[in-house]
Amino acid sequence: MTAPDHIVRSFDNQLKALSQIVTRMGGLAETQLATAVDALKRRDSDLAEQVVRGDAAIDALEEELGERAVRLLALRQPMATDLREVIAALKISSDVERIGDYAANVAKRVMALNQIPPIPPANGVPRMARLAQNIIKDTLDAYATRDAELAIDVWHRDAEVDEMYTGLFRELLTYMMEDPRNITPSTHLLFVAKNIERIGDHATNVAETIHYLVTGQRMAGGRPKGDTTSFQVIEPTANTADGGKTKEP
Repeated sequence: MTAPDHIVRSFDNQLKALSQIVTRMGGLAETQLATAVDALKRRDSDLAEQVVRGDAAIDALEEELGERAVRLLALRQPMATDLREVIAALKISSDVERIGDYAANVAKRVMALNQIPPIPPANGVPRMARLAQNIIKDTLDAYATRDAELAIDVWHRDAEVDEMYTGLFRELLTYMMEDPRNITPSTHLLFVAKNIERIGDHATNVAETIHYLVTGQRMAGGRPKGDTTSFQVIEPTANTADGGKTKEP
């Protein structure tokens, strides 16, 4: 015995509503990151403050999605593909909410950076952010179209973000050792870059969830990583304190 058409339609609409909330959250998170980086480039604290305030909208959508998902699970008891749709929406919304948090963290660092003179490595952060933004966009496209191949492509591209972060990490450490006056701005930029690197990680989480949603299978193999900062050692030479160069092992 099959369910009446109106019940099936109602269930489909509830699933679509979850997907729509995820899409809205993703769009907001993508905009938040773009605006935070724009605030960094323009040294615009008002724009950065706008990003910090905007994080609440993403949080509210995640809460709404969670309530809808729990109600749907309790009343509909979905199975197979339908169950994967609900679980995927919950997992993706959690990752997108974290992306929004990291974008807000970037904006907070921007407000601190705007109180001190800029340093050259700041120019490398927007390039890293653009790559992360492209990954987020493609991840959202993969979710909207249920494209497992695009999700796999995004999954591999996270290593590029990691490699850029490693490069910035080394550059900023060098600046700090060459002149103590660079320590404060370099530290804030390190946190900005780390937040962007984490955004890439969460976008990769979303890609993995999309692949499972579409295929019912986990991605094979270990996640590609290009972040080697945990092993980086940059040793100063004897004259570094006098403005000399650093020596890398």
